[in-house]
Amino acid sequence: MTLAARLLTALTASSGEFNLSNVNFVSYLQNSGFGQIQPGNAVMIIMGIVMIYLAIKKDYEPLLLIPIGFGIIAGNMPYNPDLMPIGYTDVLGTQQSVFKLFYFGVSSGLFPPLIFLGIGAMTDFSALLSNPKLLLLGAAAQIGIFITLLGSLLLGFNLQEAAAIGIIGGADGPTAIFVASQMAPHLLGAIAIAAYSYMGLVPVIQPPIMRLLTTEEERKRKMKPTRKVSTTEKILFPIIAFFITAFIAPGAITLLGMLFFGNLLKESGVTRRLADSAQGSLNNIVVILLGFSVGTSTQAKYFLTTDSIKIFVLGALSFAIATAGGLLFAKFMNLFLKGDNKLNPLVGAAGVSAVPDSARVVEVEGRKYDKSNHLLMHAMAPNIAGVIGSAIAAGVLLSMVPH
Repeated sequence: MTLAARLLTALTASSGEFNLSNVNFVSYLQNSGFGQIQPGNAVMIIMGIVMIYLAIKKDYEPLLLIPIGFGIIAGNMPYNPDLMPIGYTDVLGTQQSVFKLFYFGVSSGLFPPLIFLGIGAMTDFSALLSNPKLLLLGAAAQIGIFITLLGSLLLGFNLQEAAAIGIIGGADGPTAIFVASQMAPHLLGAIAIAAYSYMGLVPVIQPPIMRLLTTEEERKRKMKPTRKVSTTEKILFPIIAFFITAFIAPGAITLLGMLFFGNLLKESGVTRRLADSAQGSLNNIVVILLGFSVGTSTQAKYFLTTDSIKIFVLGALSFAIATAGGLLFAKFMNLFLKGDNKLNPLVGAAGVSAVPDSARVVEVEGRKYDKSNHLLMHAMAPNIAGVIGSAIAAGVLLSMVPH
């Protein structure tokens, strides 16, 4: 029984009847947030506050966690849907609302490709072009996606749901949202929150795994400087790469098409204004709407379920597996490399798609053991490759799994 209902009962019991002012007051309480709030709403609101705290205090992905965190608070504010149809916050229900209009960009799959456009316009692929073999590290890290898919099936999810959950293993929030919107829209909120939460926790999750799987000597290893990449290479890369990836994974055309289109705007040298808009104002607007809309979709009645708990556990494991996959494959590659061509295995951890946070973690971790060892540019190669790899994996799943 809600607070308002208990108060109404108490007033009736004490006086037998009550005047108009009492009726209005009780009616107000019953229809206000005080009368409508449920324990689940309170739990989710606290979760939103924690996300905002981590973003501000710990600087964990603030551009994402603040919009998502505030969206969670807004989406779980108690309300009476019969009295407030315009501000109705249940974006997964049938009633129209302003928030639901925002959420259309998520449920339709519109926002993620626009995010990829911005990523492409701000990304320099020189590190990858300078040392193409590091592309393999980005591919190796995608093992987290397929291990998570199998784990999801074992936990009782159907194939479409498992495919959507598996993308969390790539640590790529936009791709996870895109796949979930197509295959498991009812799980989109939990998948998005899990993906972005673990992206924000990169500096916490990855270092222990990096230390566990590498020796101190390996962590101190220096890699030879990257070569200078010509302008022609930079211009040709997005065109050629799009052709190759589109034929391999047609399901990824939307994401990779926008990624490489954005990069071509940047590298062509004649569309600077468009590139600046793609990586600046447009990207910022989409990030705001995407984060806030995802947050508002996490109403307690949909989010606080056993499936959500399973998704968060699987997400943590998949992120750890993806990190380990990149590290171990770097060590495997070193068996065939000689001299200064050998890799510092730490760069393998950047094979996940959390750009550029994973690359920064590699830089920080490497300099703990040798302050003169700069691994950032080397780590950016597998980091960027991870973005491409997770999109290709998503495209393969979208092409192969009926939905």
